[in-house]
Amino acid sequence: MDVELREVHDSDLPVFYRQLNDPEALRMAAFTPKDPDDWDAFDARWRRIRCSGDVLRTILADGDVVGSAAVYGDPGEREVTYWVDRAYWGRGVATAALLRLLTEVPERPLYARAAADNEGSLRVLYKCGFLVTAHARGFANARGEEIDEVVLHLEG
Repeated sequence: MDVELREVHDSDLPVFYRQLNDPEALRMAAFTPKDPDDWDAFDARWRRIRCSGDVLRTILADGDVVGSAAVYGDPGEREVTYWVDRAYWGRGVATAALLRLLTEVPERPLYARAAADNEGSLRVLYKCGFLVTAHARGFANARGEEIDEVVLHLEG
């Protein structure tokens, strides 16, 4: 499967919105918007972040939009995030996309966070060189409760 990154297009947003509203994906990601079904809030957030200095990319697999990847935050505290359509889980798409993003954004250190029970996301981060540096607890909107999370770090 050919995995590529490109700039985010307006036409990608309805796909991202649909992906964000997959109940199983929401539960797995855990740390999601308070109301992922609120299109206006979703659209406002994407308008805001597309005007920021963040690096936002659409993930393509064999030419199809299958997710998004980003590096965001203040210098020295920048964090990676990604979302891949559930139909593509376990096929190496997230790992390939994150490796491409890390090549595109050479600044280090970079950080990542994941729900402690999100084994798939943790595997992706480990494969891309991230190491666990801390454990924390945070409120997971998608689960409606505080859960364990893992904080990871990637050095140069």
